[in-house]
Amino acid sequence: MRHLLSTHDLSRGAAIQILDTAEEMAAVTEREVKKLPALRGRTVVNLFFEDSTRTRISFEAAAKRLSADVINFAAKGSSVSKGESLKDTAQTLEAMSADAVVIRHGSSGAPQRLADSGWIDAAVINAGDGTHEHPTQALLDAFTMRRHWSALRGIGSTGSDIAGLRIAIAGDVLHSRVARSNVWLLHTLGAEVTLVAPPTLLPLGVETWPCRVSYHLDETLEAGVDAVMMLRVQGERMHAAFFPSEREYSRRWGFDDARLARLDALGLKDTIIMHPGPMNRGLEISSAAADSPRSTVLEQVRNGVSVRMAALYLLLSGGLGDHPPADSGRTQDNSNRREADS
Repeated sequence: MRHLLSTHDLSRGAAIQILDTAEEMAAVTEREVKKLPALRGRTVVNLFFEDSTRTRISFEAAAKRLSADVINFAAKGSSVSKGESLKDTAQTLEAMSADAVVIRHGSSGAPQRLADSGWIDAAVINAGDGTHEHPTQALLDAFTMRRHWSALRGIGSTGSDIAGLRIAIAGDVLHSRVARSNVWLLHTLGAEVTLVAPPTLLPLGVETWPCRVSYHLDETLEAGVDAVMMLRVQGERMHAAFFPSEREYSRRWGFDDARLARLDALGLKDTIIMHPGPMNRGLEISSAAADSPRSTVLEQVRNGVSVRMAALYLLLSGGLGDHPPADSGRTQDNSNRREADS
């Protein structure tokens, strides 16, 4: 694979390869010297046409820990705000000899357009496009689930999967690229996914997705879940009234204190609560739930760096999808060389 644009067309083997490589990268981040020379001399450009904190910083940290040179590009204050097209921006990056472009764009399909255009000879990673997809977020979510459940089973994460896990994804599915990427990836990895939302916040054609659909969060919890992923209510994308009021939404579809307590009453002692961030506390999730021991919110942020290190490493080494999961020999060689260099 040359690019990482979607989880829809990501094979199970390639997904497991990224997750296994991320395990090795996670080990690097726990060392005193948190760097590998794997991408020394390579240039990674973060091309963000939409505001971002977590994703942009995560990709920047990932590239720097692999010793790549990083250029951060934000649309605000750039020539884009003066009307420069995506093509002109891409050709500028080509002139700078970018090896990888991490792109976030408000229009669905922009990363695909960049990858297929011939404007730039670089690996393209989709960091979120419109309401379409956000593949590395889904990968870090799966990585977080896999680590959690492997620890509970007392086994190592490398090579393991999440087949059979029951995952509920609840909230503003209509506007969520995270939900779309997670549905396809989790299905590929063998998990059972249920989308929970009011009918007004479900996209057209959702019945064709490889998942169940429910309008009732309490019923979904009572049926048993291993993870509940709450989605942010994306008010900035809403140009109509999708629910009566914030209070009504929180009561019916938010993960509040009562539902947190309900997990214990249902005997779901190992169920985790996830959120891709940023959170609207008090709307889709209560502070008690977000800060509880069940919450993996900070783990997701931490794991994002490891997953994005893995994606950059595999794409720029030409190894994604072409080798067995976790090309450990090369990674270990790089690690040893870095220790020798230091």
